[in-house]
Amino acid sequence: MATVKIRNVNAASQPAVPRAEAQAVVLVEGLSDRNAVEALAERRGRDLAGEGVVVVPIGGAQAIGRYLSRYGPGGLDVRLAGLCDAGEEREFRRGLERAGLGSVASRDELEALGFYVCDADLEDELIRALGADAVERIVEANGDLRALRTLEKQPEWRGRPAIEQLRRFMGSGGSRKIRYARLLVEALDPEQVPRPLARLLDYI
Repeated sequence: MATVKIRNVNAASQPAVPRAEAQAVVLVEGLSDRNAVEALAERRGRDLAGEGVVVVPIGGAQAIGRYLSRYGPGGLDVRLAGLCDAGEEREFRRGLERAGLGSVASRDELEALGFYVCDADLEDELIRALGADAVERIVEANGDLRALRTLEKQPEWRGRPAIEQLRRFMGSGGSRKIRYARLLVEALDPEQVPRPLARLLDYI
């Protein structure tokens, strides 16, 4: 398996990839996922760039095939791992099979290849791990409590469980979930780290 140099690319066509001598590529759906992976690695005292590990946001699960073609056995053939939402698990399985990485008929087989699934997504995993009260304190400390209270009063969200409200809040407001991914990971106790995120870091 070759060590390859991954270059910065045009952000208009796909997410930017940091320059590195890559020995492993971690494929994640978006920028918030990358922030979470990198934040947990830092908390564990790891230097992913120094290890030759590059976390690549692919801009949505529909792009998985293109990135597997580029970095998988039919392309640069570096070590691969990844993280996806539960709703995109089938897309990732199909992509891995088409890239020549074997049959991926179950989640266990997916994990054996280094790909882990968040239920329902990484924000949901982090919010449930911390608990609604702790997440609300983080929101307040970062000056967003008024915006959260506004969402809670909206008819479609009024009276819904706090965890559902917080997940919706993280997913609204443009870049909010990108910013909060790191903040939530930094607030976790070591035993609170969601399984998919922890296992991914163990794998790479």
